[in-house]
Amino acid sequence: MAAVRQNFRSLAALGKTASTSRVLNLTAVAAKQGSAEEYSSQPFFASPRLNTCVIIKHAIRPHERDDFPNPPYIGTKVILPFDRTNLALGGRSVFVGQRGWSDVLREMTGDGKNFTRDAELLEALDELPSLDPFLLREHLARRGFAIGPCYFDISQADIERMQRFVADEIGKLIRLAYEGASGGTEDSTARLVEVLLTNQPDARLEPLRLTLRLEGEAYREGIFSWKGFLYYKWVLSTLAQRIAAVTTQIHQLKPHGSLSHETSAQIGQYKARLCRDVDASKRTAMGTLGVYDGAFLRLTGHSDPGSFRDFLLKSPALFVSLGETVGGISHIVSYWEYRFPKGRPARAAADEVLEILQEFDGSFVGAASAATPSDAADEAA
Repeated sequence: MAAVRQNFRSLAALGKTASTSRVLNLTAVAAKQGSAEEYSSQPFFASPRLNTCVIIKHAIRPHERDDFPNPPYIGTKVILPFDRTNLALGGRSVFVGQRGWSDVLREMTGDGKNFTRDAELLEALDELPSLDPFLLREHLARRGFAIGPCYFDISQADIERMQRFVADEIGKLIRLAYEGASGGTEDSTARLVEVLLTNQPDARLEPLRLTLRLEGEAYREGIFSWKGFLYYKWVLSTLAQRIAAVTTQIHQLKPHGSLSHETSAQIGQYKARLCRDVDASKRTAMGTLGVYDGAFLRLTGHSDPGSFRDFLLKSPALFVSLGETVGGISHIVSYWEYRFPKGRPARAAADEVLEILQEFDGSFVGAASAATPSDAADEAA
C-alpha cells in the first residue's frame, strides 16, 4: 500500500512561499509567527511535529486512487518534512481518508496524547474544497477548534474589503428582512454584515433567519454555504485582472539556459493547456455564481425565500465544485505572482519552469464531473 511517500519534487518550491488556497504551509507559519504568543497558546495542531507540516489540496492521480476506499477528486495530503529548515530533503506524507491513514499519521507524529483532536481537525479540513484562509477559519471555528489568528493569513484590509463587498451584495436582503425595523440604514447594514461574518450567535440576525425560513443546524449550514458563495464571488472579483496578467506572463515565459527540442515542445504544450484550463475554469465559476445570483434575485426581487433556501440546502456539490475551481485559479495566480513578481521578467531555468507547469497541470481535471450549474439550478428550483 502506498501509504507513505518520501519524494516530493515540489516540496522545496512550496517552502519558498506561504499558504495559498491549495496549500497550508505551517512550516512557513512557524518561521514567521513562531514567537507570537498565540502561536503556542492557540496552536493549529496540538502535536508540535504536526504543527510544522505542509497540507495540500491535491488532485488525486490515477496511481493514487487505489489507496482510497472511495477516491475523491481532490484529496487532503499531509506532508511532514524530514527537515523543516531544508524542504529539499523531502518528507513523509499521507492522505486524509486513505486506507489506514490514521495509523500512518500516528506513526509519523509519534504523539498519542493529542492524536484524536488532531485527527478530527484533519477530517474537518478534508470537508472543505480548498484552504482559503477565510473559509478555513470560519469552518474550523464552527467545528469548535480555537486556533490563533496568526495561522490564517488574512489582512485586515482584505477583511474590510470583503465586508464592503458583502454589504453591497446583501443590502437588498437586509432591507427586506428588516423592513420597518432599525436595521435598514447603511450603518446598521454594515454592522449586520460584520455580525454575519462571525461565528457568534446574535439575536440581531433573527429576522434574517425568519426570512430564510431555516431552523437550527439547517440555518447554520445554510448561512455557512451562503458565506462560502459570497467569499468565492469576492475572490473571483479580486482575481479578474490578475488572471489576465498571469496568463499573459505564462504565454511570454521564456526558460533560460539550454533545453532540448523535446523539453521546449513539452513546455509549450503545458503553457497552452494551462492558459486554456484557467480560462475555461473562470467561465465555469462565473456560470456557477450565476446560478447563485439567480436564486438570490428570486429571494430579493420576487420575495421568494423558498427558492434561495432550497438552493442553499440542496446544492453542496455546487459549493464544492465552485471551491475547487476558484481555489485552483487562486492557487495558480498567487504562486505565480510570488515566483515572478510584478515588474520583473518572467524567466526561470527550464527544469524549474517544467516543474511549475507540471504541478499546475491537471489542477482542474475532473471539475466537469461535479454538478453542472444547470443541474444544480434544476435541483434547487
